[in-house]
Amino acid sequence: MYQKKVELMPEGFLRPYHSGISLLQRLMDAGVIFFALWIASSVYGVDISSYNLIAEMLAAASFLFLAEIKGLYASWRLGGLLDEITDLIVVWGGVAIVLIILAFISKTSANFSRLVIMTWFIVTPLGLIAVRMVVRIMLRELRRAGKNTRTLAIIGANTQGLRLIEKSQSMPWVGMKLVGIFDDVLKDTVSESIRLHLKGSVSELLAEVRSGKVDYVYIVLPMKEEGRIVELLDSFADTTVSVYVVPDMFVSDLLHAKWTSFQGIPAIRVYETPFMGVEGWIKRIEDVALGVLFFLIAIIPMLTIGMAVKFTSKGSVIFKQRRYGLNGEVVEVWKFRTMSVCEDGDEISQAKQGDPRITPLGKLLRKTSMDELPQLINVLQGHMSLVGPRPHAVAHNEQFRKLIHGYMLRHKVKPGITGWAQVNGWRGETDTLEKMEKRVEYDLEYIRNWSLWLDLKIIWLTLLRGFYGKNVY
Repeated sequence: MYQKKVELMPEGFLRPYHSGISLLQRLMDAGVIFFALWIASSVYGVDISSYNLIAEMLAAASFLFLAEIKGLYASWRLGGLLDEITDLIVVWGGVAIVLIILAFISKTSANFSRLVIMTWFIVTPLGLIAVRMVVRIMLRELRRAGKNTRTLAIIGANTQGLRLIEKSQSMPWVGMKLVGIFDDVLKDTVSESIRLHLKGSVSELLAEVRSGKVDYVYIVLPMKEEGRIVELLDSFADTTVSVYVVPDMFVSDLLHAKWTSFQGIPAIRVYETPFMGVEGWIKRIEDVALGVLFFLIAIIPMLTIGMAVKFTSKGSVIFKQRRYGLNGEVVEVWKFRTMSVCEDGDEISQAKQGDPRITPLGKLLRKTSMDELPQLINVLQGHMSLVGPRPHAVAHNEQFRKLIHGYMLRHKVKPGITGWAQVNGWRGETDTLEKMEKRVEYDLEYIRNWSLWLDLKIIWLTLLRGFYGKNVY
């Protein structure tokens, strides 16, 4: 068996040296930690003392220990760079805390230059990230050229299996070579696109695994076939192949579905907000920082509009309407009054083209969305976000939640002044169910794929394209 395994090495010549690469990565990390302190000391003209050397050794040892626990030296072939950077920063933050505590306990903090140490704490993670990026680029180019590859087989002749194939083929730098799809099904019962990749039965795959021809096996059977999945896992327990069980479309298409655990018991997080922990703080910092900036820019236009509303029609300047916020809690959303009425009851008619309730100034404000500028105050209050699903009146929520599956999942995040649906053209009147369904579809897509960069993209597109909408009345 061992001889057969060796014969497969030419296309993946780095495979036997995985442990060597991992060792090299550890040495480079330790080197970066030492080099970063040397740079910080040189910049400020401070000699490296014995205390500095001890701190370097403790930092390197702590980092390697914590990085091992965090899995930073495992293969990142199937992992993302952003996840690795996040883990790396968390590990280095742990190292910094350990060093500070040790310096306090040993009463040696006076022997260090605070400026040098602070610079060291900042420069080190930047150097560690830079080294990892260089290593990734080098290995990606090798894999793109067909080196350092791994073989991948899929159990499950279904759409999810086909999706995995498309993903692997769209990322050649990952170095995953497809062996094929294996399933105990007749070839004429699957689509043509799946049939092209169908290679054989599960028993044939098991034979290839035992001969050393397959590195990874992904089981993509429906969750209802639990018994069959267990049997497959038992079969592969007699091999050294890496096995992954991928939830079927039922799970992967649900809102922000991710694996989690409850006191060590695995679970799938199905309906959950993306703003948990650090992500929640990032989102709030974004809202406060940009919210203050936009509020300062808009304060003069807001005062001007407020006076114009006051002098051109009777009624209050600000219209406050009850809408659902985070977790379905009712919040008051502020707008400049654009109508001669202030409706907020159980039945509210959407504004239509030529609506007699809209004032002359209100027509301009609604068309340009300038009536929504007071919502910057809602953002600073914490009731809304700059980016998120647009809030609907409570009456409209109660109407559409009965008609559109998953409608209320929009409220797993705070409502926003602008959103993914709006920059994609789904603004204004929703006079048909299809229009509202499309808006909800984009809202849920935003929640599934949220990132800080997506928020910034939406804000940029909003500013670039303006708030003007052809279907806004």
